[in-house]
Amino acid sequence: MPDFNIFSENIYNCWEVDEKEFIDKARDILKFYLSLPDVYEKCCLNSFDYDTVSFDFLYCDSQKTHQINKEYRNKDYPADIITFAIFADSEEKFIFDGEINLGEVIIALDKVIEEAEKKNVSKEYELAFLISHGILHLLGFDHQTEEDYNFVIDLQNKALESIGYDKV
Repeated sequence: MPDFNIFSENIYNCWEVDEKEFIDKARDILKFYLSLPDVYEKCCLNSFDYDTVSFDFLYCDSQKTHQINKEYRNKDYPADIITFAIFADSEEKFIFDGEINLGEVIIALDKVIEEAEKKNVSKEYELAFLISHGILHLLGFDHQTEEDYNFVIDLQNKALESIGYDKV
């Protein structure tokens, strides 16, 4: 198993996320995904030599995701999550000193809180759900078809169970 360098920054003032806790959860989720042969074989890391995998989280509000969506994706709406899968989406797979930078996951915490209330789950559960979703995108998984969507959601539920969250 490679080393993981996971970084996070919270610029949302209304929720002091325990960043260390969620970095640990992200690490455990990524380890879980990479331990599944059918996931590893299909992910962007397969067939590359590397020692370290890195990626970033930015916690912000939906105003920021709206701005990012408009500027980088030509979409005029706020998102709960935006993923820039640098390694998975690149034609040239850049590995520097044995390290692969998968990219960045941007999460709107106000949307997390709103969605948690709608689903009647804790905001921590909803944040872990989005983290697990973002990691799958960083690994190159998408959900353009119903079959792909069901595959991704099933994996997310299994990942959350693996870190102690019951299915909701």
